[in-house]
Amino acid sequence: MSEQTPDPTAAQTDGAPTTDAAAEGRRSPLHDEHVALGATLTNFGGWQMPLRYESDLAEHRAVRAAAGLFDLSHMGEIEVSGPQAAAALDYALVGNLSAVGVGRARYTMICADDGSVLDDLVVYRPAPESFSVVANAGNAERVLAELRDRVEGFDATVVDHSASTALIAVQGPRAAEIVVGLTAPEAADVVRDMKYYSGTFVEVAGVGTFVARTGYTGEDGFELFVPAEVAPEVWRTVLEAGRPLGLVPAGLSARDSLRLEAGMPLYGNELDETVTPYAAGLGRVVKLDKVADDGSPLDFVGRAALEARRHSAPARVLVGLKGLGRRPARSGHDVVLPGKDAPIGHVTSGAPSPTLGCPIAMAYVTPELSAEGTELAVDVRGRQEPFVVVPLRFYTRPQD
Repeated sequence: MSEQTPDPTAAQTDGAPTTDAAAEGRRSPLHDEHVALGATLTNFGGWQMPLRYESDLAEHRAVRAAAGLFDLSHMGEIEVSGPQAAAALDYALVGNLSAVGVGRARYTMICADDGSVLDDLVVYRPAPESFSVVANAGNAERVLAELRDRVEGFDATVVDHSASTALIAVQGPRAAEIVVGLTAPEAADVVRDMKYYSGTFVEVAGVGTFVARTGYTGEDGFELFVPAEVAPEVWRTVLEAGRPLGLVPAGLSARDSLRLEAGMPLYGNELDETVTPYAAGLGRVVKLDKVADDGSPLDFVGRAALEARRHSAPARVLVGLKGLGRRPARSGHDVVLPGKDAPIGHVTSGAPSPTLGCPIAMAYVTPELSAEGTELAVDVRGRQEPFVVVPLRFYTRPQD
């Protein structure tokens, strides 16, 4: 879940601490921390954000082996609250948000009337009548406007907390050790025992924090929602506590390669207004079984279109591709049959996999060529590179 990745070519080369593009856009509450750490900055989703600090590869590997510290403050945080907040979100989003328990979270989407994806979201329920909707930076204003429009008629209010909230993520196998070590002693066991996709209010690094066990890297991890004005202090405290355990600050480039290995979609690449959840292999998030109080099917925005497409084959479907050579595919490259020129699909995300040691990619292809084991090729600057269709999740973290 994130808006379009920075330019992949730029993500592979060393750059100056700032760029002309980075000179524009909103600044994170942690901007000065990134500058002090020597980060290469880039304009991302309208924000000036760290692309890398020292090395994309080192940051990626640190998250897989120990932990990485990410600034996600460019994401939008929107509160929907009130006696009918759950019912309003059931209508506004494709998921069954009224079924989400207090202290839990749900991955879902906001779709247009035609069933196309406007954004993918994570929705938290910190209290019975309060939900926090986390939207991608590039889509935050649109999601806010859509929610305000869609909750009309419900006893619910929509408030944008994006400017006053900073979001800090600690991701990796040692994330729990780091975060628990900074949690108030009386709440340490609560954080340690949290289930995936759950969250609670506790004190972390001396600051009242909503701690969620969520992330976008394929590893265990936590996301810390803290007041923007104290975010720099929290960032420095987490970094100092985590460094002896292998924690490093990590930028957008590492975050992108990590989520690609985990097969997680990126808005602007795998998801946009040209696809439905079904084409992206995410039909499970569409809850057509939602029912009203009288037991009748519950209407929601996009329901009719999504119901009509539920059993029809999409023109193209999302697959995973593993490279048999060394040259990586990149977003926008054509997918073809070996030895043929006519495109049968296109790459949405692609990069060398630091963990697997081979190129990997996600691509939309025609359904008849989507079976696991199908041999395809990607046109990489006029040269066909061999790839094979594989399960979309390239990397799965070892279980404890």
